[in-house]
Amino acid sequence: MYKQLDKPKLGISQIINMSMGFLGIQMGFALQNGNASRILQTFGADVEHLSLFWLAAPITGMLVQPIIGHYSDRTWTRLGRRRPFFLIGAILTALALICMPNIAFFTAVLPPLLVGAGMLMLMDASINVTMEPFRALIGDNLPNVQRSLGFSVQTVLIGIGAVIGSALPYVFANQLGVSSASGFGTVPVNVLYSFYFGALILLITILWSVFTTKEYSPEELIVFDQRSEKVLNKPTKKNFLVILDDFKAMPRTMKKLGYVQFFSWFALFMMWVYMTPAVAEHVFYKLEGEKPQLYADAANWVGILFGVYNGVSALYALFIPRLAYRWGQSVGHALALTIGGLSLLSIFWITSPNMLLLPMVGVGIAWGSILTMPYAILSNSLPPKKMGVYMGLFNFFITFPQIICGFFGGLLIKHVFQGETVYGIMLGGVFMLLGAFAVLRIREEV
Repeated sequence: MYKQLDKPKLGISQIINMSMGFLGIQMGFALQNGNASRILQTFGADVEHLSLFWLAAPITGMLVQPIIGHYSDRTWTRLGRRRPFFLIGAILTALALICMPNIAFFTAVLPPLLVGAGMLMLMDASINVTMEPFRALIGDNLPNVQRSLGFSVQTVLIGIGAVIGSALPYVFANQLGVSSASGFGTVPVNVLYSFYFGALILLITILWSVFTTKEYSPEELIVFDQRSEKVLNKPTKKNFLVILDDFKAMPRTMKKLGYVQFFSWFALFMMWVYMTPAVAEHVFYKLEGEKPQLYADAANWVGILFGVYNGVSALYALFIPRLAYRWGQSVGHALALTIGGLSLLSIFWITSPNMLLLPMVGVGIAWGSILTMPYAILSNSLPPKKMGVYMGLFNFFITFPQIICGFFGGLLIKHVFQGETVYGIMLGGVFMLLGAFAVLRIREEV
């Protein structure tokens, strides 16, 4: 057994300040998720190849986050150890947000699609540099009893950022009168302004967190948790290859959470990739037959549906700390995943666009829990000296299922489900239910 002194509890304003940068980060993610395919198609990308471009995100995250976690654990400057990475990542991400819709400036040197793929990788790498230390900072600064609250606050800010980022192109075009006209090789002006605004908010929110947050020094963390001292005094390799040793020595709780994350994120990726064609084919075409405009209408409606589940996740996150206290983190997460899985399965029986709002409420509950509970459960089992690297390695269990889905999801739809994309959504529901079963096998450390 180890001796541990409790860290002092922080006020809600301090926790919000610590996580404010997540709002800007998620705005950047939302702008990328909602517009990257559109930008790539503007420069000639074929629809069937878009999923391969999207593999840039999980592959980049898998490589970058453990390395950033490793070095943030071993960094100490006047700004602390996590905040320097916030700042560097924010500057790089803002530059990527500015460059992404301006691919045309670089096409004189390189092919447009190569530039587009490079911009996606730059943006994802930059966002990962910024995001991973935010997760570790919660584990650094909060006592165990407040970590569910800390990750819940992050989830609320993620939801707010996602809703704003998703709505920006619509707001600029429909509310502010900015042109949305586009042609081959021309990105609409409303999309340009959205990315510029997102870059500005990202910088402001990251700087807010950098200058309003205090970090504990390595010596202070040793006082709070004697496991830190054991790790600090343990001989290690002198380069980042020590990450391989850390991976082999990961806590048992982290291994069990790996199964939960695999099932959960496979389900999410299936939904993100196939929701638009599933809604078009299973709902809109059944109303009036297959028409090009109906596919556009379905795509627009899916944007609303995704905005709903992100909004619900932000609201649900407000209740997560109380639910975790009452039922336990594992049971609370299992319940949320069960609701999300049943909601995805229910889409098969829905034939009205408006009725699709109901399962999105359930998906929002699951999404809010996925962004909160696994990290709260994990952080309680990690030695503070290794918080950053293990939070980065934990991202492997998020990116790996997305890569598997990216390569094999299309084959499943084509050869197993005979082109019926709604069955892909149902498969996601089944996987989310498997995640609920897996999380019940975890004994929490408090």
